[in-house]
Amino acid sequence: MTPGMNNRTILRLTVPAWLARCGAALLMTLAAGAAAAQGNAIESITANQQGANVVLNIAMREAPAKPPIGFSITNPARIALDFGATVNATGKTSQDINLGDVRSLNVVQAGERTRLVLNLARALNYATAIDGKSVIVTVEGSGGVAQAVNASGLPVARSPAPAARQTLRDIDFRRGSNGEGRVVVDLPNGQVGVDVRQAGNQVIVDFMRTGLPESLRRRLDVTDFGTPVTRVTTAAQGENVRMTIDAQGAWEQSVYQSDTQLIVDVRPVKEDPNRVGSPTTGYRGEKLSFNFQNVEVRAALQAIADISGLNIITSDSVSGNLTLRLRDVPWDQALDVVLQAKGLDMRKNGNVLWIAPKEELLTKEKLELEQRAQIADLEPLRSEIFQLNYQKVEAFRTVFGLDASGASAAGDNKNRVLSKRGSAIIDPRTNQLFVTDIASKIEDIRKLIQKTDVASKQVLIEARLVEANDGFSRNLGAKLGFADMRNLRGGDAGYQISGNERIAIGGNLQGVGQVTGQTPDEGNAWTNTTMVNLPAAAIGGTPASSLAFSLFSSAANRFLNLELSALEADGKGKIISSPRVVTEDKQIAVIEQGVELPFQVATSSGATSITFKKANLRLEVTPQITPDGNVVLEVDVNKDSKGEETRAGPAINTQHVKTKVMVENGGTVVLGGIYQQTERNNVNKVPLLGDVPVLGYLFKSTGRESTKTELLVFITPKIVTDAAAGR
Repeated sequence: MTPGMNNRTILRLTVPAWLARCGAALLMTLAAGAAAAQGNAIESITANQQGANVVLNIAMREAPAKPPIGFSITNPARIALDFGATVNATGKTSQDINLGDVRSLNVVQAGERTRLVLNLARALNYATAIDGKSVIVTVEGSGGVAQAVNASGLPVARSPAPAARQTLRDIDFRRGSNGEGRVVVDLPNGQVGVDVRQAGNQVIVDFMRTGLPESLRRRLDVTDFGTPVTRVTTAAQGENVRMTIDAQGAWEQSVYQSDTQLIVDVRPVKEDPNRVGSPTTGYRGEKLSFNFQNVEVRAALQAIADISGLNIITSDSVSGNLTLRLRDVPWDQALDVVLQAKGLDMRKNGNVLWIAPKEELLTKEKLELEQRAQIADLEPLRSEIFQLNYQKVEAFRTVFGLDASGASAAGDNKNRVLSKRGSAIIDPRTNQLFVTDIASKIEDIRKLIQKTDVASKQVLIEARLVEANDGFSRNLGAKLGFADMRNLRGGDAGYQISGNERIAIGGNLQGVGQVTGQTPDEGNAWTNTTMVNLPAAAIGGTPASSLAFSLFSSAANRFLNLELSALEADGKGKIISSPRVVTEDKQIAVIEQGVELPFQVATSSGATSITFKKANLRLEVTPQITPDGNVVLEVDVNKDSKGEETRAGPAINTQHVKTKVMVENGGTVVLGGIYQQTERNNVNKVPLLGDVPVLGYLFKSTGRESTKTELLVFITPKIVTDAAAGR
C-alpha cells in the first residue's frame, strides 16, 4: 500500500465519521433548542370532587417554578389561570367537568402562553398549589375561603412566618374628585395577604400576619369630608390587623393595590329611577377580580384585553411590573387603574386601543398638528360659489370677518371660519357668497351654510283679550206735592180761581202735573204738585218704579201727596278683542289698534302746540320654538282708553301686562287678570230740610253704585307646519 493510497483510505474512513459526529451534535443542539423554545407544557387535566369542593389536577411536563397567575369574573362566573411559557399538549381545547358548580373548562394557547378558563355556575373562591409536576386547583364549593390541597387531597402546609413581624406603615384618608371616600394604606411590601369583604354598611379589610404600630391604632371620624364614609377604625386582632370602614347612604366599594399601596374606594351611587335597586356608575364593563403579584404591565393589559374583547396595542416604551389586587371591579375601571399607576394614557379608534406613556402620546399629537399646519400653508386654494335661499348674505359678513366694503376687517380675526389664506366676497344683489380657501375649509363652510340656511319655522299667535264689567246701582228718592181741589160750581164769595190756573208753592219750580195715585181733575178742580222733587234717577232711559199716597184724607179740599221712587240696576257685560298674527321664530309680532288723543303743550317761547298720544290696544309677542316642540313667548299687552277730561286734555287709562312664559304647542296660557273695583255713594238733598232726622228722607235722594272690571289675556301659540305655510 503506497502512502497515497493510505491517505485516500484514511480520508474515506475519516470524513463519514466526522459527518456522523457533527450530525449527532447538530441534532442534539436542535433538540435542546426546541425543548428550550417549547418550555413547559400541560399534558393532562383531571378533576374529582372532595365533599363540596372540586379539585383539578393539571399535570405538567416539568415542575412549574411558580403558581399560575389567576383572576376571577363574577358575571359570567369564571376562573382564569395563565401559564407562562407553556403550551397545550392535551390535544383538545375544551373539556366537560360537571362536578359541583364547575361546568366545563377551556384551554387556549396564544403564542408561548396558555390560559385555562373554568366555567362555573356561580362565583366561587379558589386556591392553587404546586405538588411535584402538577398544579392543584381547589374550587371551594361552600363559597368561603378556599384552602389549597395537594394531589392526595391533604391541605398544603403554610410557609413559616418570617422571624421579624411586618407592620403597616401609614393609614390616610382622602376625598376624591367625585365625592368618593378613599382610604390609602401603606403596606410593608407587596406580598402582604389582604382579605376584603362587605358586611352590611361596613367594609372589613383584614391584613394577614401583619402588625399595627401604636400610632396607627385609632378611630378616624371623617364625617366632615362629605363622603359616604363616616368612620375608619383600625385595630389589632390576634396576629392580624382589621380595618373597619363605616359608610352610609347608597354606595359601592372597590379595592385595588398598586405595589405597596392598598386603596379602598367607597363611591356614592345614584339609583336608576327606571330600575329598582340598580345603581348606575360611570363604568359599565364586566366585573372581574385580579390578584397580580409583581406581574408585567403588558401581561395585565393582555388579561384586560381578553375580557373586554378590545384590541390593545402597546407602545415599545411600555414596561415595568406592578402588583395589583382588584375585587369585583369593572374591567374598564381596572384599565384606568393600571394606566394611572404607570403614568400611561390611551387613544381609542373603533375597537382598537393604543396605549403609551402620556408624554409620548402628546408629542406624537403635537407633531401631527404641526404637519397639518404646514400642509395647510402649501395646499392649493379652491373657489366655490354658494347661493343662499333663506338667510341674507349680510349675516355672513361677521362670520367671514369682512368690513362694510367687503375687505378683511382690521384687528383680531380669531372668529373667522376662513384660514389665513382664505378670502370671501358677498353679493347682496344676488344673495351669493364667493369663497376662496383650501379644500377642508370649503367643506366646513358648506356644512355651516347647510345648517344655517334653512327656512325658519313660523308661529300662529291667537290672542283673546276679555274685559268683563260687572256693575250694580241702587237709587232711592221722594217727591212731595200740595194739591188744592175746590168745587166752584156753587160759587164762593171769597175768591174765584180758573180751572186752568196752577200755583207752584214748593222749592222746586218745575212744571205741575197730575201725580200718580191722586184724584183726577174734575170740573174746576186744580192741583199744585211738587213742593219737593228729588226722585230716583232713571238709568239708561228706564223709569224708576214709584209709590204714591196722600198724607190727608181725600175728602178735604187741600192735602199733601207723597211719592216714593226707587231703581235698582244690575248689569254685566264683556268686551272681547281677538287679534291674531303669524310671525317667524324669534321675530317680534305687533298688532295695534286705537286712537290718538290731542294734547295742548306749551313751548318755551310761550306759544302752544298740539301733540298726540296713543290710546291703543297693542299686542307685542316674540315667540321662540324650543327643541322639544314647545313655544317660549315674550308678551307685552297694552290696553289704553280715554279717561277723564283735564285742563291739558283727556287722561289715558292704562292696563299693561308683560311677561315671559313657556307654552306647549297649541296650548293656551292665561296671563292674569287686572281687577278693578269702584264703589260710589251719591246724596242729593234740600238744604237744611234734608238733614232733619227721619223726616229728612222726604227731602233727599240717595244713590249707590258699584263697578267691577277685570282684564284677562288668553294667548294660544301654534307652530305652523311646512305644508300649512305653503298653502
